[in-house]
Amino acid sequence: MRELPRQCQPRAARPAPAAPRARPAAAAAAMALTLFDTDEYRPPVWKSYLYQLQQEAPHPRRITCTREVENRPKYYGREFHGMISREEADQLLSVAEGSYLIRESQRQLGTYTLALRFGSQTRNFRLYYDGKHFVGEKRFESIHDLVTDGLITLYIETKAAEYIAKMTINPIYEHIGYTTLNREPAHKKHMPTLRDEHDGKESTGEDEVAEKRGLCWKMTQRVPNVTSPNQSPRRIRHSIPWPTPDPSSNLSIWNKPQRPAKACQILSPSSLTSLVRRATLKENEHIPKYEKIHNFKVHTFRGPHWCEYCANFMWGLIAQGVKCADCGLNVHKQCSKMVPNDCKPDLKHVKKVYSCDLTTLVKAHFTKRPMVVDMCIREIESRGLNSEGLYRVSGFSDLIEDVKMAFDRDGEKADISVNMYEDINIITGALKLYFRDLPIPLITYDAYPKFIESAKTTDPDEQLEILHEALKLLPPAHCETLRYLMAHLKRVTLHEKENLMSAENLGIVFGPTLMRAPELDAMAALNDIRYQRLVVEMLIKNEDILF
Repeated sequence: MRELPRQCQPRAARPAPAAPRARPAAAAAAMALTLFDTDEYRPPVWKSYLYQLQQEAPHPRRITCTREVENRPKYYGREFHGMISREEADQLLSVAEGSYLIRESQRQLGTYTLALRFGSQTRNFRLYYDGKHFVGEKRFESIHDLVTDGLITLYIETKAAEYIAKMTINPIYEHIGYTTLNREPAHKKHMPTLRDEHDGKESTGEDEVAEKRGLCWKMTQRVPNVTSPNQSPRRIRHSIPWPTPDPSSNLSIWNKPQRPAKACQILSPSSLTSLVRRATLKENEHIPKYEKIHNFKVHTFRGPHWCEYCANFMWGLIAQGVKCADCGLNVHKQCSKMVPNDCKPDLKHVKKVYSCDLTTLVKAHFTKRPMVVDMCIREIESRGLNSEGLYRVSGFSDLIEDVKMAFDRDGEKADISVNMYEDINIITGALKLYFRDLPIPLITYDAYPKFIESAKTTDPDEQLEILHEALKLLPPAHCETLRYLMAHLKRVTLHEKENLMSAENLGIVFGPTLMRAPELDAMAALNDIRYQRLVVEMLIKNEDILF
């Protein structure tokens, strides 16, 4: 058996390390850059070079004005020097790196300039205030914070420009962390696949921002010295351990030995995990692997954080990177462009059912379709197929809102039985409301033009061909949900004598519910309503051919 590299050995097996000597950042850079010079994968290394650079960055030093300045803005302090020239500011700032002051512009009255000493020269930036101070996109509570963040960014981007450009090469993303922790359990690969109980078909699961330099800094944060490993920093997604220095290297190593794999035996529901139990109890349906992009948002991390894609430190004071709002993945802004579309939503980030992206919801709950769709359709088909005006007649709006809140609060445990809601129109209303509230419609904006094109075509064979092509444009979770809904509506039409709901009538109800025009032009959207009706009508009538 090949001996594990030293970095991968369990911490307990190592001798107690001596106190590591501080190494200059230049040496760290040389070692870190070698990580990019080979295609061979090495043990996961959480790189400390950028963190060391942040620690070395100049500290802000306020140049205080010793005289009284008239008309000083109330949101500036003693760093405001009034209307002085660039030459005077340069002389005052020459005392040390990181020195800063604020002056009023001589050319444009009422405008203010932040003068900052960096790299043995004075840099001037137009300064703004709208309740917070800013020179670019990021806004700060104080001038001190703004200058601190700026000095960090200027220093790191000056010292490590080449390193930053190569950060996304040889990422650790595929080897540890997010993808490993979210890998499909072995037992799920062998779970049986059952057909839907109603339609007998199997589902086929398939889902110029300019980079400013200088003080328009991008992803930024000054942090205090690293807390000791015994202290608990803010918990990072996936419980990534705190970096521990290795005396043989200036790089921080994350020591997380892999647990040996255990053979999985399905014995009984009590012996299964809650995830498998839920999947088993739900008709043992095979859950398709829907593709989903990450929902990244700019985020301010409290305490030191490392990128879960490239393993580099996320530098700066605020807005150091982006965080996926659905799964919690933390990465640099530039790394987010390289992350695969493999978001695995976490229920602690997905707070509701209604108004939640459809693919996000089904991946978070490990289902083929949204629970609202499955539960409402089962309830409707069990007691409402013969109800006159089904889907056309509206239920009491307050009770429909109650159903919505029940799903948002209780999820699949929501009670929508006849004991709670005797009027079936409340359930149909809740289902229609779910589709109306989707941020991206069931028939998505991207696929919308193709569906409308099919409705405008007069030749029946060509209509079906265009519809078939349009369905391929839908994300897999959307397509599966549409298939299930159309099969249900087809069964509704089989009871047309009792419920008086034909495919045409259902098209009138569901056309605007399932489709929304991408344009904001109200007139164009109004003109499309008749085509939306025709699209749904064709989908219902040809459900057995198209899906």
